[in-house]
Amino acid sequence: MARALALARRGQALASPNPLVGCVVVKRGRMVGQGFHTYAGRKHAEVLALERAGRAARGATLYVSLEPCCHTGRTGPCTRAIIAAGVRRVVAAIRDPNPRVSGRGFAQLRRAGVRVSVGPLQGEARRLNEGFARWTRSGLPLVTLKSAISRDWQIAGPARSPRRGSVTWITSPASRAEVQRMRHAADALLSGIGAVLADDPRLSDRTGRPRRRPLLRVVLDSRLRLPLRSKLARSAARDLLLFTAASLDSPRARALRAGGVLLARAPRRGAGLDLRAVLRHLGRRGIVNLLVEGGAALNQAALSSGVVDQLVLFVAPRRLGRGVPFLAGGRAALEKLPPLDRVTTRRFGPDVCVAGYFRDVYRDH
Repeated sequence: MARALALARRGQALASPNPLVGCVVVKRGRMVGQGFHTYAGRKHAEVLALERAGRAARGATLYVSLEPCCHTGRTGPCTRAIIAAGVRRVVAAIRDPNPRVSGRGFAQLRRAGVRVSVGPLQGEARRLNEGFARWTRSGLPLVTLKSAISRDWQIAGPARSPRRGSVTWITSPASRAEVQRMRHAADALLSGIGAVLADDPRLSDRTGRPRRRPLLRVVLDSRLRLPLRSKLARSAARDLLLFTAASLDSPRARALRAGGVLLARAPRRGAGLDLRAVLRHLGRRGIVNLLVEGGAALNQAALSSGVVDQLVLFVAPRRLGRGVPFLAGGRAALEKLPPLDRVTTRRFGPDVCVAGYFRDVYRDH
């Protein structure tokens, strides 16, 4: 099963909005076939593994990271291929989290006389497809809010230069490399216009690894203040989406669209935009995993509105004193945050990455 999960991870940025699935066929203790799913490849992991196993699949055991599908979509049911190949036993890590499918693939296999076992490495398999679980159950993407902070909860020190785009890194190169990995695993990256105006970022996936579709860069820009000469606007190729409350037919809106920027309306909510409406729009676009990298205002809005599923903080071993706080509401807002569950810590160079969940996406939706 560990090999099946490793294969599934190779589908990151290639399978979405489908789940990440890896499969291994074993006969007499020897691997005779393997495969992983990519959206463009059409064939599912099980079918690829069975094709590579050939006749050796008869009487074999098939290990798969997710319950085999039993319905016809872009491809035929994997259960039919497994039964036809003469597989004797199927070992799956987890059920399909989609409530319209969950358990039906296993039932079909059992009716055909295939032995089914479920559960090995379940926790890892769930983490691998938690975005798919969130999206199929609610129509919304899994929202991960990521931030780099100092030990005293600052995300930036006092401004030393008025020059737009001047950035002082808080965390180490090792942490920044991990952030790029997170961007690669995401379908979209969300930021606010305040952070964009301050830093002039590209908000790009710089891993160099292949993607089926470009990382969608999303900016909340209620008054369409994005400069036409910003790095984002100049690099837009229909992979930059601005949510705004302003008119979509103004001269500025037309100029942004002419430069390849996508525009969408979102209703106002307090001082900003309605984040739940933004998430519904992104869900309809097939965005399964959303990474939020914002400033203090967006962090405050996202956490206080309850839309964040996972919080990831890269904590640098330094204090900044007066600066820009993690949340616009400061320490009082920090104290109002709900508790995190399943908290983990990892080291990246001198930094500590603390991650945890506000909800279990396999139960709550």
